[in-house]
Amino acid sequence: MSKTDQKVIYPEGAPDYYREWGFSPAVECQGFIFVSGCTGTFDDGTVPEDIEDQTRQAFKRINAVLEEAGIGYSNIVEMTTYHVGLSSHLEKFIAVKSEFISEPYPAWTAIGVTELASEGALVEIRVMAKT
Repeated sequence: MSKTDQKVIYPEGAPDYYREWGFSPAVECQGFIFVSGCTGTFDDGTVPEDIEDQTRQAFKRINAVLEEAGIGYSNIVEMTTYHVGLSSHLEKFIAVKSEFISEPYPAWTAIGVTELASEGALVEIRVMAKT
């Protein structure tokens, strides 16, 4: 496989930090879309205070990437989530997740971490989707 087999997915209006930090919002390769981890930050870099708003915003950021690729949430086959304070907000995260993810559910792994790259972020969501 060569780099020519890969297509970078860069939604219009994506934050500058992708280029500044040297990574892509997503890459399409061999029938899959690999979406970089999305936090609940707004485009101006601010972060909502509560887990529900952060989770909704993270899923909205994921949706922008999926739409740019011409697919949607139902194409997600695998999801990894990273949580600061996992046990304290997992129930709230699951409730918000259900607003976006429905059956057939993707494979999912939730991982507790001490911090994330975006200051104040409580959750980061990374997905793989089938085209």
